[in-house]
Amino acid sequence: MIFRKKIAVNNQPTINVTKGTGEQVAFDVEKLRSALKRSGAKPAEVDAIIPQVNRMLYEGISTKKIYRLAYSLLRKKSQHAAGRYRLKKAIMELGPTGYPFEKFVGRLFESAGYQASVGQTLPGKCVQHEVDVVAVKPGEKVMVECKFHSDNSRKSDVKVALYIHSRFLDLKDVWASETQASKTSFRGMVVCNTRFTDDAMQFAKCAGLGLISWDYPPGNSLKDWIDRSGYHPITSLHSLRKRDKQQLLEEGIVLCRELPAHSDFLRKMGLDERQVSRILKEARLLVNSQEALSSAL
Repeated sequence: MIFRKKIAVNNQPTINVTKGTGEQVAFDVEKLRSALKRSGAKPAEVDAIIPQVNRMLYEGISTKKIYRLAYSLLRKKSQHAAGRYRLKKAIMELGPTGYPFEKFVGRLFESAGYQASVGQTLPGKCVQHEVDVVAVKPGEKVMVECKFHSDNSRKSDVKVALYIHSRFLDLKDVWASETQASKTSFRGMVVCNTRFTDDAMQFAKCAGLGLISWDYPPGNSLKDWIDRSGYHPITSLHSLRKRDKQQLLEEGIVLCRELPAHSDFLRKMGLDERQVSRILKEARLLVNSQEALSSAL
């Protein structure tokens, strides 16, 4: 039997919830409301879901459990909004290797007007470097290292930032000697699917190294990039089984918006017409609803 311990504050029940790191914090209903709104859920849907979630809360409940409860309720009301709500989990499913995450990050740079190349080996001044993503547009060239962690509680620390910055400086010496280099700015960047430690962020700010994690920096985080671009990974789709997602990722298909052009591959995977139709319908709903939401903002 689960005993629900609730403490009244201003006549509102409050409890402590357990984050992925093990830290306990007070449950903030506004964070849940904001996440549901960001997903594109309608106000009436948000107002209906929050009381239902609240009734199922208990002292020490994990934030992961709260997420699953809210996602389950949202999926019954709005499948495309549920796809956006489960985005953080969808990013974590771009594994177990980091290559799908690298391709996904490359696509995000393309959505911002860059030409992106994934998985290149490039000469530096001192040694060669395997570079996850090189993103180029007129006047700018970016070396991007992608750090994918299967454990949501794991952070990229200052040693990662130091290592990537030193590699960037070695590459920059070669890039700066190239033709037209005087008209180009060069940047190093690390994109992480979880978070960075405080020391990593402090060093990066001092050294001029760009950092992007799930929620950093505010306004330009990984989730912000995805919201702006509408480039949702196929792992957002409930209609795809885990093994289906893995096959698609191995084929290099990482975005929901890419699926209609690869319907034949879905059939080669052994999916019948009914399954293919359901998958493409969910993908179109997710992409179209995100585009409508973005244009309204």
